[in-house]
Amino acid sequence: MSDEKKRAGTRALITGASSGIGRATALLLASRGAHVALVARDESALNTLAGEITSAGGRADVCPADLLEVSARERVVSEALEALGGLDLLVNAAGVIKSDSVESATLEGWGWLMELNLTAPFHLLQLSLEALKVTRGAVVNVSSVTGVRAFPGVMSYCVSKAGLEQMTRCAALELAEHGVRVNAVCPGVVRTELHTRSGMDESAYARFVEHSRGTHPLGRIGEPEEVAELIAFLGTSASGWITGVSVPIDGGRHVTCAR
Repeated sequence: MSDEKKRAGTRALITGASSGIGRATALLLASRGAHVALVARDESALNTLAGEITSAGGRADVCPADLLEVSARERVVSEALEALGGLDLLVNAAGVIKSDSVESATLEGWGWLMELNLTAPFHLLQLSLEALKVTRGAVVNVSSVTGVRAFPGVMSYCVSKAGLEQMTRCAALELAEHGVRVNAVCPGVVRTELHTRSGMDESAYARFVEHSRGTHPLGRIGEPEEVAELIAFLGTSASGWITGVSVPIDGGRHVTCAR
């Protein structure tokens, strides 16, 4: 069977699909024949995305949910499995960032960020596991360069992504006997709404992007479509002997010293 035909049969559940990396991944997979279940809080944005996919001849189902809620996670997996008729790929792309430090972090803020960035991906994997075992499927977690390198001013975010990295490795070991592969991608700064949604205004974001040109050796920030290509590779049989890895996609930032 050709790689194109294998991709065409992919049934994928994608969180954070309303924007950024999740949205780009949904569009890319659908363009290659995948049937995608789209998960995010913004139902209007999901409907718009689903319309784009179906108008291009693809298949998409909308599953709006607040992944902070346990019951919502249970519901979307159930709805997605029913709509897709099974599951080949889980993409945990939903996430949030906030500025804090050892001194300024609050337990409430810490708990909120850990719940969405770490607990929700873990729970979604648990809920999807039996379906993934049937298909010997794959999981791709969207981590960050902050999962492998320390950065000041984003304490809770760094720790949540480091936890996601370790969860990826542990799950990969435990699920290998079932043929389920678990990997992560670790982007640097990517042009998404992540920072502006965290409270950074447009002028501050513009300064941040300009500064980031100097902190990434390739001299620019990334685009969500570039990360989507890596997710698609890790999520299909083309990477069938790869599991338990966290792949940097950050313009070289992970190999730099503090800048």
